[in-house]
Amino acid sequence: MNQAIFSAFKAYDIRSTSPDPINADFAAKLGVAIVKVLAPKRVMVGRDMRLTSPELESALVGTLSANGIEVVRVGLCSTPMFNVLLGLANPKFDLGVMITASHNPGIYNGFKLTRGDCLPYGLGSGLELVRDAMPDSVPVLPEDGLGAATVADDPSALDRYVDHILTLADLPADMPEMKVAIDAGNGMAGYVVPKLLERCPWIKAETLYMEPDGNFPNHEANPLKEETLDALKNKVKETVAVCGIAFDGDADRVGFVDENGEQIRGDLLTALFAGMVLRGKSDGLVLSDTRASWTVPQSVATAGGKLEWCKVGHANIKQKMRETGAVFAGELSMHFYFGNLWNVESGDYATLVLLKELASTGKKLSFMRHELTHYHHSNEINFEVKDTKSVLQKVTDLYTPKATTVMDLDGIRCEFGDPAKDPQAWWFSVRTSNTEPLVRLCLEATTKELMEEKVKELSNIIRLA
Repeated sequence: MNQAIFSAFKAYDIRSTSPDPINADFAAKLGVAIVKVLAPKRVMVGRDMRLTSPELESALVGTLSANGIEVVRVGLCSTPMFNVLLGLANPKFDLGVMITASHNPGIYNGFKLTRGDCLPYGLGSGLELVRDAMPDSVPVLPEDGLGAATVADDPSALDRYVDHILTLADLPADMPEMKVAIDAGNGMAGYVVPKLLERCPWIKAETLYMEPDGNFPNHEANPLKEETLDALKNKVKETVAVCGIAFDGDADRVGFVDENGEQIRGDLLTALFAGMVLRGKSDGLVLSDTRASWTVPQSVATAGGKLEWCKVGHANIKQKMRETGAVFAGELSMHFYFGNLWNVESGDYATLVLLKELASTGKKLSFMRHELTHYHHSNEINFEVKDTKSVLQKVTDLYTPKATTVMDLDGIRCEFGDPAKDPQAWWFSVRTSNTEPLVRLCLEATTKELMEEKVKELSNIIRLA
C-alpha cells in the first residue's frame, strides 16, 4: 500500500492533504474496503464545505451504490448534525461516513466512519481493518457513476436536527433576549447556526465568518487556539454581548469567551457543563481526559457526581461512555459529549445549555469562570522529539518515585501533594501524539510561580531526552 494512503488513517479518523492523497480515487478505494470489511447494507453519507468534498462524496457514493448498497446523501452538514441524524434514523443505518477534516486547514480532507449506533470506528476498533483492505487499483464504476442500489437525498435533514436539539434543550418559553457573538470560522456552523437562530428569536446574534468556505480565508477554525479568537473577543466587547461562541471547522468543538472577551479553557468548561448536567442526577458519572484541572473532579464531587479519567480522543470516550453509562464527558480540546445525545458532541446543544444557565441564574459568564479558576494551568504544550517513547520513559523514571499519585492511563499523569492541604501542590501530564512525533505536556500548580518553574523544568528534560 502507498505510504501516503497508509498514513492517512489516523487514530480516530482518516485525514490528510487533498487532493493528494485524499482524492476521488482514494474515496473509491475506501468504498471497496468498506464493502469488503464492514459489509453494510444501508449507509448515510454527509460532507462539509471543503473544496474537494463534492468529488469525494461522488466517488464514495458511486462505489457503494455500484456494490448494491443503499445510500442516503445528507449533503452539506456539520458533524454533530450528521451524528444526531444517525441516532434519529429509523430504520437504522449500518454505517455513516462524514467527509470532513474537522479543524484542519483547507488543504486537508478526510472521512469519519461511524457505526449506525453512533460509535465511531478508530484504529483498534475496526478502522485498521478498513485501512488494510484498501485495494491497489481503482474500481471501475458504471458510466453514470451509480449502480442499481438506491441513492436518495435527505432535504429535511437540517430541520430534523434543529428540532431535536431544541426539544432536548427544553428551553422555557420566556427566555430573555440575549446578545451573543458567534464566529463560525467559515466552517459548517455557518450552515447550521442560521437555522437555529431562526428558531430562537430571543438570541440576538452578532455573527462573524458565517459563509462556509473551504479556504478558511479569515482564520483557522480552531477555538482551542486563542489567536483565532481575536475578532470574536473584539465583537463581544464592541456589542456588549453576554458571551462569544466559536466553532471549529465541522462544528463538533465549541469554545466560549466571557463578556469581557476572556477565553474559557476547555477543562473549565467541562467542569461547568458537568455541574449543569448533574443537576438532578446526583449519582451521575462524568468522564474527563487526563489533561484536566483539579477543578474538574472537585466540581463533579460538589455536584454529587462521580468522575472517571479516560484516554484522549472521541473514539475512546464514546466507547467508555457506552460501557459505563456516563451522563457527560469533556476534553481540554473542547469536545463535550452528552449522554442524552447518543454520547456525541454538539456545539449547538452546548450553546443552548449554557445560555439557558446564564438566563436562569442571572450570573455572568466571567463570574462562572472565576468560580472555577482555582489553580494555574499551562495549557497543552507540544514538543517535537526524535523518539517519543524514550522521552516518556525518562519522564516516568524521574518523577514516578516522587509522586503522590501516578496514573498511566494515557501517557503518564503524576500528582505531587493535595491542593486542599499543600500550598505547593502540582501535577503534570505527559503523553505522546497518536499521529505525529510529538510529546504533549500539561501542568498545573497552586501558584503561577510554581507552575512556570515546573513547566521550565519538564520542558528542559523533554528537550534533552
